[in-house]
Amino acid sequence: MQSDHDLQAELIRLLKDKSYRRKRVILASGRESDFYVDGRQTTLHARGAYLIGRLIADRLAGDDIGAVGGMTLGADPIVTAVSLVASMDGPPMHGFLVRKASKEHGMGNRIEGLANVPKGTTVCMVEDTSTTGGSVLKAVRAAEEAGLVVKRVITIVDRQEGAAENLAENGFTLEALVTKEQLV
Repeated sequence: MQSDHDLQAELIRLLKDKSYRRKRVILASGRESDFYVDGRQTTLHARGAYLIGRLIADRLAGDDIGAVGGMTLGADPIVTAVSLVASMDGPPMHGFLVRKASKEHGMGNRIEGLANVPKGTTVCMVEDTSTTGGSVLKAVRAAEEAGLVVKRVITIVDRQEGAAENLAENGFTLEALVTKEQLV
């Protein structure tokens, strides 16, 4: 079995190959950047999904986390990977997804998967790439409004552009599997 250090090194190689691009882009935060990390190219890659699921499940092992969730669409494959890997090793860690806004049809849900995640459940929020932390903070607030207790926040890539500080100001520690410094 590979160590978490070896798994992280493999994840960094995969991110560099599949997700990292040196080019001018406008980010979701509205900021301009000279590089882009398209996390979905790695989170939707079979080996990438396993690496991410394993690394996050290992970080959460022994903690009292009952579910993992995040803002759809970036968090969707991460949530699934973590739930699957964690359930192979121990108690189930169910998943849930937060929409930017409540649906205007059907049940009108803002959060999908709550039938498996009762109020009071301690959860971990995940994100593929963090710049300012604004998206994951919105997901955190939605989870709290639904009665969940957010204990951990984990991102695949921290761009090191204020997300950790923004989350800290709101009482959360941002944990990163990979930082900009490691990726670039």
